[in-house]
Amino acid sequence: MGPLLSVSELKKYYEIRRSVFSVEKETIRAVDGVTFELEAGKTLGIVGESGSGKSTLARCVLLLERPDSGGVVFCGTDLLKAGREGIRDLRRQMQIIFQDPYSSLNPRMKVLDIIAEPVVYHGIAKKRDAREKVMEILRSVGLDEDFLGKYPHEMSGGQRQRVAIGRALATDPALIIADEPVSSLDVSIQAQIVNLFLDIREQSGISMIFVSHDLNVVRFLSDHILVLYRGKVVEAGERDEVFFNPLHPYTRMLLSASRGEFFLETDPADGENAALCPYYNKCKEKTARCGEQAPVLAGEEKHRAACLRNGLF
Repeated sequence: MGPLLSVSELKKYYEIRRSVFSVEKETIRAVDGVTFELEAGKTLGIVGESGSGKSTLARCVLLLERPDSGGVVFCGTDLLKAGREGIRDLRRQMQIIFQDPYSSLNPRMKVLDIIAEPVVYHGIAKKRDAREKVMEILRSVGLDEDFLGKYPHEMSGGQRQRVAIGRALATDPALIIADEPVSSLDVSIQAQIVNLFLDIREQSGISMIFVSHDLNVVRFLSDHILVLYRGKVVEAGERDEVFFNPLHPYTRMLLSASRGEFFLETDPADGENAALCPYYNKCKEKTARCGEQAPVLAGEEKHRAACLRNGLF
């Protein structure tokens, strides 16, 4: 039996103007040849600072944005080659939870209707029977029936995110992608939502992709880690391998920053060697070889990195 999700050489580029008054354009490599697999029942954490391509990767996997090239195989179906009907059937099995629950929930709909909508649309329950299913979902995310008649603006941020999680669970999906689901919440509420995700994973066995810039959150939830920098995977491996034995200097910097040892620096302008290694201009450990050869992801299956200093290739 193969993996639940297999992503291969996924690419998504954007062309933008250099300035408002310029006709010259530059290419932003938001996702640049990303490859990974996710087994059923496992959680993959995708980390990196803002602009690393995490959210774009998540949206491309779900085809919320169409990749320029590559492959996305889910439950044995290549999503980029499947027809509209094939994608529609698989939508029920793939759900996303966005960063801001206020903007992702319809402000004109009550909680009952928000959660019932995908239940009825996918034929899980008829409209007249949807209320019972919605109540079951609300209880699973720590809310009671008092919330059925509430609008999003009548709830706190943590309560709205619980509703958003409930809506994602409503279709009994095989995969949930959580895109920075706790970054807009207070620290105390973050812990509650993280615990909720842990409970969901333990009780349902749903596979998850957890996107975050917060390494501490990712460490609690993930079985495997993918570290992105400027659209490329610079390190990948089992959670403890990545956290306790980081191979790439960028991963080490992220870990240091998460411990409060220093702040992340602003990226310098691209130089002539940036095409070889995306981290070249910022790396304090680079050698002469780094300016001559492009690194590739290499190492053991449980832990790989794209760095020439590690002697992996």
